[in-house]
Amino acid sequence: MATGRRAGGDGSALHYSALPRRIGLPRAVLRWLQSLDLSFFPRRFGRDFANGVLVAEIFSWYFPGDLRLGAFQNGTSLRTKLCNWARLQQFFLKRKLNPVQELINGTMHCKPGAAEILVQDIYSMLTNRRIKNIQDEEVDFTDRYYQEQLPMVARSTASKAIKNNIKLTEVMIEPSIKKNRQKVNAIINMHMQQRLLEREENPKRFNIKPSLGECAVRHPS
Repeated sequence: MATGRRAGGDGSALHYSALPRRIGLPRAVLRWLQSLDLSFFPRRFGRDFANGVLVAEIFSWYFPGDLRLGAFQNGTSLRTKLCNWARLQQFFLKRKLNPVQELINGTMHCKPGAAEILVQDIYSMLTNRRIKNIQDEEVDFTDRYYQEQLPMVARSTASKAIKNNIKLTEVMIEPSIKKNRQKVNAIINMHMQQRLLEREENPKRFNIKPSLGECAVRHPS
């Protein structure tokens, strides 16, 4: 029987410790999913796991008497997602399981890579097998890595970065204006740091003239 491993956060942070550079699942995890004989095999993880139905099916194989799958609705509305995940949270509490809350929030809001990480987290939880690239690497649910691969002229503006990294459903279920403002400020700060880095790496492109100190001839001591 599986046991819980970690306590989750409040989901407000942009970073969790683990999105691999490539989105995907290890072969062992894919084989494990196939062995569970789910009602359908997920193809687009961000969409297929968002409402929690497949997560309920996975846990029902290990705890068959604790989850009534007929109570879960296979819909895409925010209300459906909230109801399904609320039922799962009650189950997690009963069984003293601790999936990371930030992963749950990221999956429900279709954050890039969140569902894949959650599935691997559940795999480790239920099989007691460790996945190196999930537990050892740094992960974030923003599009930072994707933006870094683009040429500078194609990268997002500050307003576009906000739209890319905050889902409407996040704002809809968060009544605190202060918390939503903190999320926006975190994204803007990330965007500004990236811009500063671009200017440092490409001063000629931004017509940045070297300072007097940088122009001065330095003699070896």
